[in-house]
Order: sequence, then structure tokens, then C-alpha cells
Amino acid sequence: MDKHDHLFHLLEPGKLLLADGSMQVVPANIEVGEDTKADSASIFKNFFSKLPVGLRVGSNVTFFRSYLATEEAGYIQIGDYTFMSNASIACNSEVVIGSYVFIAGGVNIVDTDFHPVAPAARLADTIAISTVGKRNLRPHFKSYPVLIEDDVWIGYNATILKGVTIGKGAIIEPGSVVSKDVPAGAVVSGNPAIVINDVYA
Repeated sequence: MDKHDHLFHLLEPGKLLLADGSMQVVPANIEVGEDTKADSASIFKNFFSKLPVGLRVGSNVTFFRSYLATEEAGYIQIGDYTFMSNASIACNSEVVIGSYVFIAGGVNIVDTDFHPVAPAARLADTIAISTVGKRNLRPHFKSYPVLIEDDVWIGYNATILKGVTIGKGAIIEPGSVVSKDVPAGAVVSGNPAIVINDVYA
């Protein structure tokens, strides 16, 4: 038995999760495979999906100090044996992650900007989300699904932006900002991230 095993707890839909000094009921509208665990109940603090199934997670997935945040229509899917360490997913529409994906600390994966781009709309949005505003009056903002295929490695502090597909086996170097699709097996780096090598070269 690993000395850290006691830190992790099975994710069971609808059950109370007491971990890391926090308490949270695991959302009932999720599907979880065998032996999928988290070290903190705060993983679902901002999970607001109202879909019949807002999260599908495979087997043997590990969430270490990570966050799954969704809006009411958000859907997240994660395959088997994926590991998230101190990372976050912010989902307005859809984020799909394959199997055997490693997501390092500080990584952010988002499927929207969560605000409009035009200056006047941004100002209106800032007021709407403030303590004196009305969130139901927020201007529309765009979302595009994110797809991360199997065997991808995402390095420390990388950011994956809306509408991106990352191909199987790709490596995202630490600190990269990925705003465009990444081919299978590519190694990308920088802001914006560009291909610098090939895993199979």
C-alpha cells in the first residue's frame, strides 16, 4: 500500500465526500468508473451542470488537488487512467479528454473565454457578474468544444483554449498557450504554441 493512498477517496455519485478537510456531496448526475479517486471534496465546488449526465469519468482516474467547474449546460468526459494534478477544467459546453492523459500542475483547460470580446459587451458583463449586477443579464459569449485525445502529456502551467483538438500522443510543453489544433505526436511550445518537434522523430 502506498503511503499516500489514505489521501484519496472513491468518487461515488450522490455520496458525501469528506476529504482534505472539506465536505461536498458528489453530484448525482455523474458517471464514474471503478477505482476513480480524488483527494479533495472541493473538486466539485463549482460544478453546476444540470445535464442528466454532466460528467463521465472512466476507471482508475486520479484527481489530485484539481477542479472540475461547469456551467449549467457544461459536459466533461475523461477516459481511463488519466491523471490530473493541481489542474482545472472550466467548461461552458464540452471538454472531452481521452485515456492515459497526464495533466500537470497549474494547467487550465477552457472551452470559452467566459466573457464577450467587444468592449461595450465586456463592460456590461463586468457589471452583470458584480455583486450589484444581475448574472441573468450577461451578454452572450462563444464556446467551442475542446478535445484531447489519448496518451497526451500536458506540462506545468500550460493553457488549452476553446475549440482546440490535441492529437493522440502529443506533448504540450510547460507554460504553452494552445490556441490552435495540435497534430498527433507533435511537441508544441510557446505562446502561442507552435510545433517544435515530433514525438516519433
